[in-house]
Amino acid sequence: MQTRVTLLDGSLFTCTVEKRARGLQLFEKVCEHVNLLERDYFALSFRDADNNKNWLDPAKEMKKQVRGVPWNFSFNVKFYPPDPAQLSEDITRYFLCLQLRQDIVSGRLPCSFATHTVLGSYTVQSELGDYDPDECASDYISELCFAPNQTKEMEEKIMELHKTYRGMSPAEAEMHFLENVKKLSMYGVDLHHAKDSEGVDIMLGVCSSGLLVYRDRLRINRFSWPKILKISYKRNNFYIKIRPGEFDQFESTIGFKLLNHRAAKRLWKVCVEHHSFFRLVSPEEPPKKFLTLGSKFRYSGRTQIQSRRASAQISRPAPHFPRCISKRNMLSRSLDGVFDWSSGSRTTPSLIGSPAITASPKANGGTHTGRACYYRSTAARCSTTAVLLQYCSVIGHSSECFISFSLWRSAAF
Repeated sequence: MQTRVTLLDGSLFTCTVEKRARGLQLFEKVCEHVNLLERDYFALSFRDADNNKNWLDPAKEMKKQVRGVPWNFSFNVKFYPPDPAQLSEDITRYFLCLQLRQDIVSGRLPCSFATHTVLGSYTVQSELGDYDPDECASDYISELCFAPNQTKEMEEKIMELHKTYRGMSPAEAEMHFLENVKKLSMYGVDLHHAKDSEGVDIMLGVCSSGLLVYRDRLRINRFSWPKILKISYKRNNFYIKIRPGEFDQFESTIGFKLLNHRAAKRLWKVCVEHHSFFRLVSPEEPPKKFLTLGSKFRYSGRTQIQSRRASAQISRPAPHFPRCISKRNMLSRSLDGVFDWSSGSRTTPSLIGSPAITASPKANGGTHTGRACYYRSTAARCSTTAVLLQYCSVIGHSSECFISFSLWRSAAF
């Protein structure tokens, strides 16, 4: 079977796999293609016939998971590391940066104006290198995209900060970017639509620390993994059993209603995987009995502890890799699609024949600003070819703690 995988830099990777191939076989091919060793934080996702986002299970045959749609996948970060500095290789942190930039520009990761300017300035340093007044015009970042609500004032502040980073390497800029972005309240939160026991619309967010509950754009509750005794689902209901509090005698069960049975199961699986990855020393063994009650699903990958141990054993020289540059109003092709704010729905973007642009490295670890200032470049200068998609302008957010419910309504389960 012919498969197509959209990578984080917008390029397409195509390969042929057997019909009975498991998800792990395709995932390993993609990781080898991008030269990634710290693989446990990443996964492949796909859209089903109802346009719902699903994670490809590496332990199951692909044909049993992808039904009725082409075998098109997206390479994404699945588990956002709480401390990116503990990643061993620069290339891993770079891929994490690419994912987070997509999250920010799409509005999935809300930022304040001040945070946008700081993160944008490190993005410019990573992609363009040192500021050079002889080669960069007064609006040299006007074609770069940093935020859904990007303004001229924001760009001026970003340029002001960027000019102070002389001598900072791309890897250092990406580390500063990650150190700032990990503090955002919505960093690494996987959101799911739900209703509470009173039928009020809420959002359930799954992250490294536990389960979060949002209503009216504000977080109203948090259940850490140690506090949760059991997670389960039945039909379209999702349940969590909570340990008794300091003044409680008995355990309590809290229920939420999701759109349908499949949505409840997706949320349950995401919770199982996040709890296993971030909390367990090693993954649980699947039940061996032929007749068992409930789902046999178990997280089958390595846990974060196992991944860190494996990363500590990496001994290869730091790999060299090109860093891509994304134009404003253009977004790398993604299976997530583009959110159309006028219609309130998520649409598949139209293709345009514009290649991705990469910055060539300087000897000192920076980048050649003259080549990177791509507003002067032509397609012939591009060192890689990838299809970019038109990106719709979207509204912004005034504070990290406020989340666009318009975006939430557009998100597919």
